Amino acid sequence: MNAPSANPKTSVPERKPDDIIRVRLVEGYDVVAYSFGAGDDVLFCANGGPGLPCDYVRDSHSVMADRGFRVVAWDQLGCGQSDRPEDASLWTLERYVAEAEQVRKVLELGKVHFLGQSWGTWMGTEYALTHQEKLKSLILANGNCNIPHLVRELNRLREALGPETVAMMQRHEAEGTLDHPEYQAAITILNYRHVCRLDEWPAAVNRSLEDWNMGPYMTMQGPNEFTYTGNMKDWNRIPDMHRITVPVLLLSGLYDELTPAGTAEMHHALPNSEVRIFKNSSHMPFFEEPEAYFDCLETFLRKVS
Repeated sequence: MNAPSANPKTSVPERKPDDIIRVRLVEGYDVVAYSFGAGDDVLFCANGGPGLPCDYVRDSHSVMADRGFRVVAWDQLGCGQSDRPEDASLWTLERYVAEAEQVRKVLELGKVHFLGQSWGTWMGTEYALTHQEKLKSLILANGNCNIPHLVRELNRLREALGPETVAMMQRHEAEGTLDHPEYQAAITILNYRHVCRLDEWPAAVNRSLEDWNMGPYMTMQGPNEFTYTGNMKDWNRIPDMHRITVPVLLLSGLYDELTPAGTAEMHHALPNSEVRIFKNSSHMPFFEEPEAYFDCLETFLRKVS
């Protein structure tokens, strides 16, 4: 995602964390976790990226603390207030899953409701397949667990820009000139259609984007939201998702870059899942339709707690 130039004219007062905790990982690096509220039910949030600070998911979902839940998010290794090593061998899904488990254990969270958003859904799915006994439920928001299928969907979204624009984008991708203004203009249009449809993006979103560490992102995904060239490009967990038996909530926006078609594929693979599509949202319904989003999330959590 590229941050738009406009900043919100007004901002909602941000809730400060009740606790900020540094967690030392077995790799010898520190990550920083943020905790809100004191409920017995823990909403454990993994944000998108990779390489993004957790601000946009942390600040938005902290409202669940007012609904009786403890909310915990963390800056994943390589971003935000956490350490930022430059060792590319650290940027793997398996290591990030192990990181999430270390954070959960150090903070003594017990069984959690794991909420993964965007790339966080990949982590959440892999976490569920590795540590399902540590989960009360799994929330996969704006995700797709079949990257080859996602690439086909992203190409379909790009085609809506018209054949000349698609040809232009493909030429710049082949030539490695992704910073060209006309290519970036096309990406900006796609971002406003399929990442966040608000005219002005929330401060927390812009803050995360402005501090994006592209090292993990380039290694694992690629140069932008619509081009997958990293070590995750062939990842597909759909054949294994039948093993996830905890309750699962699948959330998507009608105009989501990680399209409802991917959500449907996950739903059909999971034995105990339900779906909500937000009809006026793209990739961030928690900002685009917050009342509907958080009401839906609370209803699910109370049902499965």
